[in-house]
Amino acid sequence: MRAYLHPFRGSTPTDARPPTPRTVTKWILTRPDALPENDRLKLKSVLVHCPEQDALTRHLRDFAQILTRLQGDRLLEWITAVRADDLPSMHTFANGLERDLDAVIAGLTLPWSSGIVEGHVNRLKMIKRQMYGRAGFSLLRKRVLLA
Repeated sequence: MRAYLHPFRGSTPTDARPPTPRTVTKWILTRPDALPENDRLKLKSVLVHCPEQDALTRHLRDFAQILTRLQGDRLLEWITAVRADDLPSMHTFANGLERDLDAVIAGLTLPWSSGIVEGHVNRLKMIKRQMYGRAGFSLLRKRVLLA
């Protein structure tokens, strides 16, 4: 029995499983100051081993800062930085932003939003779908006005 267990006694346990892509994504999308120290160290380890992931993380965090702080004037600088790296998916995203650059910059700079209007439109469409084929326009009108 001892001969059977002998090879395993001196060995150290293997490292824990690597983090899942979902976990790494969560770490990247969480604000760095809100990330627990243990997770921050694990993320740092992942980024050290993959330079592409490190560049992607930098670009995502920079874009999040532009988005949350309404710094649309930095967008062209950000797009230039994205183009400097070899990240095809980010190039595709940047191309999409450039298609209507003026509107994107305005959306990332101005404090106004059409979110409230979009919410009301969504509510009206939901009521219309619930009523489809069940009643006429007069009942639909009453539901919309009373809702």
